[in-house]
Amino acid sequence: MKAIACIFARGGSKGLPGKNIRPLGGKPLIAWSIEHALGVDRIERVIVSTDSEEIAAVARLYGAEVPFIRPTELALDNSPEWLAWRHALNYLRETTGVYPEVMVSVPTTAPLRLALDIENCLDEYEKGDADMVITVTESHRSPYFNMVKTNQDGTVGLVNPPHSAIARRQDAPVVYDMATVCYVANSEFIMTHNAIFEGRVKAVNVPVERAIDIDTLLDFQIAECLLKIR
Repeated sequence: MKAIACIFARGGSKGLPGKNIRPLGGKPLIAWSIEHALGVDRIERVIVSTDSEEIAAVARLYGAEVPFIRPTELALDNSPEWLAWRHALNYLRETTGVYPEVMVSVPTTAPLRLALDIENCLDEYEKGDADMVITVTESHRSPYFNMVKTNQDGTVGLVNPPHSAIARRQDAPVVYDMATVCYVANSEFIMTHNAIFEGRVKAVNVPVERAIDIDTLLDFQIAECLLKIR
C-alpha cells in the first residue's frame, strides 16, 4: 500500500493565533506532526498544505515537503478542510499522474500522538472494507445520560432520551469522542464524496492522554503539562 501523509495547517487561527508554529516542548507545534508522519515506514511522502509562507519555511526545516501554497479561499475560517484535502490530491494527480492509494491526514492539533497511532490506523485500513479510518477516545459524557440540550420551552432534556430510564452512566450505550489524531482515507472516496460518514468508517481507539486536540490556549497549556509528565 502506498500512503502519502498530508498535514493541513492554516496561517490564521482565531482560537490561538500563530498556533501551528507556537513552540511546544522546544519545537513548533507543526513539527510534532511532521516527525510522527516521517516515523512511519509505509508513508512515502509528507506534504504540508498551508497558505502561510512562514509555516511553509518551518515545515521544510523539519523535513516536510511544501510543493505548493494553498489558495486563500481554501484557508479561511469557514473553508471546509475536505476541499483542502481534494486540492492536495489534485496536485498529486497532476504531478504524478495518479492519486495516491491512501491519504493520511496528520493534524497539527494532536501533538501527543505516537507514530504507533498512525500505524494502527493504517493496519485497520489494510484489513479492508473501509473508505476511511478515524481515531476516537472514550467519551466522558453520554448523550443518553448526561449530555443535555435546550428545549423550545426553555427546559433542558437529554440529547438522546433512552427508551427506559438509565440510572448509571455505565448502563448507557457506549459512545466515543472523535479525535484528531489521524485520518486514513481512500483517495477516490475523498474525490467522490463530501463528508466522512458518507462512506464506511472504522475507528481506532487512542488513549485520551495522546488525543489532546489543541484549539485554545487552555488546550495548549494542558498539552504542555502532559508532555512534561511524559
